[in-house]
Amino acid sequence: MKIGFIGSGNMGGALAKRFAEAGHQVMVSSRSKEHADMRAEEIGKNASAGSIMDAANFGEIIFLAVPYSEVPSAIKAADNLSGKILVDITNVLNQDFSGLAIGFTTSGAEEVAKLAKGAKVVKAFNTVFAQVISNPKFPNGKPSTFIASDHEDAKKKVMQLAIDIGLEAYDAGPLKNARLLEPLGMLNIYLGYQARMGADIAFKLMKK
Repeated sequence: MKIGFIGSGNMGGALAKRFAEAGHQVMVSSRSKEHADMRAEEIGKNASAGSIMDAANFGEIIFLAVPYSEVPSAIKAADNLSGKILVDITNVLNQDFSGLAIGFTTSGAEEVAKLAKGAKVVKAFNTVFAQVISNPKFPNGKPSTFIASDHEDAKKKVMQLAIDIGLEAYDAGPLKNARLLEPLGMLNIYLGYQARMGADIAFKLMKK
């Protein structure tokens, strides 16, 4: 599968590397051409670099992997995402990272859907640290990730991508349930950094 990345920071880079290792073709982009080129070189096989518009045109699935404050400009730079599967992995943090910038009556993902007209928006991977994406092996099983979208076909494809890189993927319902996933992402950040548990932690759904 061809996967484009709008943004190639810690999360975008980690996901792109794992997808490339799983045999998918990835194209990374950044505000800086040099950064995108460097990231593609780091990933190696199955990876290339381009502009934001290049990555949006390249991918069957597009990952939105920029800080939430940069979402409007990133979507504008992508130009046309109509018909594309757009995976929103952002967390809607305020400027000092102490809490969510929006929530409960809407979500970051729902706002993304308003900006990216015609795209099939999926909320995913925002509750998993980049370090866990890079190495998802835990002694008590696979980490869980929760995936929400109004588009069942898109959701299934993104769930399969999560499985491809060693995660357990769970259907979290419609896109409005991003209102639940984004606070869970904030809790993950709190536990990892403010509570000093570190970034090698993950949520796991357990069933009897």
